[in-house]
Amino acid sequence: MQSFDRLVRAEFRPETVYLNTATLGLLPARSVAALRDAVASVAAGQPSDMFADVEASRAAFARIAGVPVSRVAVGASVAVYSGVIAASLPPGAEVLTAEDDFSSLVNPFHVRGDLKVRAVPLERIAESVTADTALVAVSAVQSADGRLVDLPALRAAAREHGARIFLDASQSAGWLPLAVADVDYVAVVAYKWVLCPRGVAFLVVPEDLGGLTPLFAGWAAGEHPWQSTYGPVQELARSARRFDESPALLSYAAARHSLALIEELGVDAVHAHDLALADRFRAGLATLGHEPVPAPGSAIVSVPGLGRRQGELSRAGIQVADRAGNLRVAFHLYNTEADVDRLLDALG
Repeated sequence: MQSFDRLVRAEFRPETVYLNTATLGLLPARSVAALRDAVASVAAGQPSDMFADVEASRAAFARIAGVPVSRVAVGASVAVYSGVIAASLPPGAEVLTAEDDFSSLVNPFHVRGDLKVRAVPLERIAESVTADTALVAVSAVQSADGRLVDLPALRAAAREHGARIFLDASQSAGWLPLAVADVDYVAVVAYKWVLCPRGVAFLVVPEDLGGLTPLFAGWAAGEHPWQSTYGPVQELARSARRFDESPALLSYAAARHSLALIEELGVDAVHAHDLALADRFRAGLATLGHEPVPAPGSAIVSVPGLGRRQGELSRAGIQVADRAGNLRVAFHLYNTEADVDRLLDALG
């Protein structure tokens, strides 16, 4: 734990009690320095090799997710990936979603107009898979309140009925150990729990590429990108790289260092740290007479009726979020027991 704390304190010095990682993660010092260097290299007319940073980021995320690097595409948006997956489905296909899941995940299936999109309570999503279900699209952790999907039960139901799973791990990658090697599609925006700048996202596809058409494929999606810059791309990448968006290079220059920090700390250690703080907060809420949304095992704690106090807390130097009327508090590796206690004091 001492090495964990020492490494974290070397990388983060927030000037507020920052409990809002579910909205935006803090950048580690190493990533800030790398971003400054990359910007300076462009200003000097000697841009650094940020394509190497993209590949380092891809490889690091693959290790964190526990999948081969050949299954990982890079981009900037979950909505883009959702759109590609939505476009792969035949007219009339059923897509099962959780009620009030994040819009970037579910909306592309609705705008198709010719798919049957069915929403059920998160707790019933596994039992709601039927032989008619082509795809289940769901967040591993709900953005609004931190509830976790029962992934083992969902995998079993999907296997039984021949459905594919599309998992949005944006609110879980980096703190929640997930076994996603046998999940068909996994998308992550990386500016939350894996502490990257905006403009970084990852998509995991099956080894057989999942029957997806790379609708937005440009030169970066070619098997030989620098030979694919003019006219139609003659050969798409044989790996998930065919689903690459042309990357936001400056963001990836920092991302590789953020992902390296998560690897150094270890997701298991981050998980234990974050949950200990969340559980401390839950216990403190009980003494104050508040009951959070039930979300055992989550680093996100959501308290009904207290969202209205977000502005007051912000003015007091405590950064939280107001989501769906709930006070949403997200505990991550740079938070401490003192942060929890300060929030409880403010609420009391």
